[in-house]
Amino acid sequence: MFTKENLDKLEVLKKQYPTMKSLTLPALWMAQEQFGWISPDTMKYVGELLELPVSHIYGVVTFYTMFNTRPVGTHHLQVCTNVSCQLRGAERLAGHICDRLHIKMGETTPDKRYTVTEVECLGSCGTAPMMQVGDEYYENLTLDRVDALLSKELK
Repeated sequence: MFTKENLDKLEVLKKQYPTMKSLTLPALWMAQEQFGWISPDTMKYVGELLELPVSHIYGVVTFYTMFNTRPVGTHHLQVCTNVSCQLRGAERLAGHICDRLHIKMGETTPDKRYTVTEVECLGSCGTAPMMQVGDEYYENLTLDRVDALLSKELK
């Protein structure tokens, strides 16, 4: 269940959106922020709160890569592998990250610190290759910059 604070936020948002369907994304963002990921039970809960079928909620959650349908590590490394990033070495970068963390793409380290996922476009084509970690963008990445990031900034 949402915290009282999130329930209050949802009530305020209900007055700002023309329909409950249009409130789907903000409600799912709140859910993911509170729970860390969006489970089938969370999808059902959000559907009930918005009086929408769970099939609609499921469709939104599975359409957008920004929603996690499994628990993720403390540091969620989302590597863009779309065209611009791919042309500038994103696949090599992603492979390097996975090798360094001893996991495969889409997995979480045993200590639950890191999850690495491949995402389509993060909208930073001019600064490719790039990845998003949490809410932060890391652009113009090289193997050395990734190593420094993993060694220092994400401790």
